[in-house]
Amino acid sequence: MHKLFEFIRSIYVVVLFVLLEVLAVSYYARSTSYTRARLLARSNHVVGGVHGVLAGVRRYFVLGRENRDLLERVAELTERLARYEEAETAAAFDERLAEIGESRLRVMNAAVIANTVNRAQNLIVLNRGRRDGVTDGMAVLSPSGAMVGYVADCTDRYAVAISVLNTSFRASGKLADSEYFGSIYWDGSDPHAVTMGELSKYAEPQPGQQVVTTGFSLYFPEGVTIGEVESAELNETRTAYTVRVRLAAHISQLSDVLLVENRDLYEIQDLLGSEKIQ
Repeated sequence: MHKLFEFIRSIYVVVLFVLLEVLAVSYYARSTSYTRARLLARSNHVVGGVHGVLAGVRRYFVLGRENRDLLERVAELTERLARYEEAETAAAFDERLAEIGESRLRVMNAAVIANTVNRAQNLIVLNRGRRDGVTDGMAVLSPSGAMVGYVADCTDRYAVAISVLNTSFRASGKLADSEYFGSIYWDGSDPHAVTMGELSKYAEPQPGQQVVTTGFSLYFPEGVTIGEVESAELNETRTAYTVRVRLAAHISQLSDVLLVENRDLYEIQDLLGSEKIQ
């Protein structure tokens, strides 16, 4: 009991101060309608700020779902755009659009569940598989449409893609707004850059120039962004450039990707494997 009295005596000044402050504020608040309005506005401002913080926290936890919803919409619009572009050169646009039916490209989204960038043979594991419509050979692009890799194998529920940061990866790239092209590969050193080799000595690549896919690859449609020229040098025989290309996609930061299927892929592969051309 003695300790309780000691505790009360040690804090009574603070308690008295708080009580007097409450009485003063209460008296001030009731003095005029102006002061009541000001205090109400202040309190609403504070409450609104708290609600804003809480709303921000709630929104942070739903960003993943919103991002996936947006990617689904991007995939749908990308496929629709490809369909329009295939009919664009027709004289009778509407009639041609009806004739071609679905686009030769099919686009869908997927989430990254595993990804490496510090090995020679880097792979990306995705949360979609055959039952979701994923097939071998689908191009893997970043949400902004930049080159990431291509699907090498899949099960019913999952798919594994060969990353552009894989020493066995190969694709065909060219300088944007140019017909000069070369082979895209990774030398295993920098996870932010790839090499474009065998580029014609007449190409004269410039730092900052965009590099895109040619469409020669069965995996990637034409015009997919790869990155931009960082530096270039002629080989020893001065017959071709070796170009260092800074990747547009941040491979180590991927959480969601777009998958693009070339519906003509298997038909072309069967044709290339025909006995008549062996």
